[in-house]
Amino acid sequence: MGGRPVTCLNLVGFPAKKLEQDILNQMIAGGLSKITEAGAVLAGGHTIDDDEPKYGLAVTGVVHPKKYWTNSGAQPGDRLILTKPIGSGVIFNANLKNWVSAAALSECLAIITELNKTAAEVLQHFDVHAVTDVTGFGLAGHAYEMATASDVCLQLEIDSVPIMNEALAMYKRGMSTGVNRSIRQLVETSMRFDRDLPGWHREIIMDPQTSGGLLAAVSESQTAELVETLREAGVSAASVIGSVAPRDDALYLAVT
Repeated sequence: MGGRPVTCLNLVGFPAKKLEQDILNQMIAGGLSKITEAGAVLAGGHTIDDDEPKYGLAVTGVVHPKKYWTNSGAQPGDRLILTKPIGSGVIFNANLKNWVSAAALSECLAIITELNKTAAEVLQHFDVHAVTDVTGFGLAGHAYEMATASDVCLQLEIDSVPIMNEALAMYKRGMSTGVNRSIRQLVETSMRFDRDLPGWHREIIMDPQTSGGLLAAVSESQTAELVETLREAGVSAASVIGSVAPRDDALYLAVT
């Protein structure tokens, strides 16, 4: 991570006999707006007829060979910073049953359509030891990947984790996602809950994210300044959500 996108190709699957051409036009236009916002250019693309709409990008970019980030390198004593709230997975599923308010859905959409560009640019000026995005494996899954790659234990302070409005309420009501279980199975033998949380509350850290934020392990001495700088730059949800500790036996994650 830490690179700069340069060119993008659209990769589109579209059911031309089921949906209007205008929907395809809006998909392409929306993608182009984000490509432009990211500072890259659209170089073309490929569209095929498909049973359901799909959209993605093949992206090329550049990164300095000595200034890229991986999800390894987190050090005991580091603090963990998350740049976006979590909860989009359960909100989208609950919205299919009309359980989510219009305000909560609108807020969720605004969060996931925000690029990580600003956050990444700010992080480049600080002593960052490891970074990962938080996407389909949820906070727990991606934290686990960072912990195993760094051979440390990540201690997550669940009350400090920013959560989208109504996400916890949806889990409490009985909603979940199709991958919560697989994420839980991935991490459960290497994770410990140090608080007596109800099952529905624990599920939020398994929630798969669409276009989630960045999770960074940062030198403790720079944490306060980094969070302040992120918020001043517009990354308003940036929060310290835990710390890095030496690994205890097979334990990679601890939730407090």
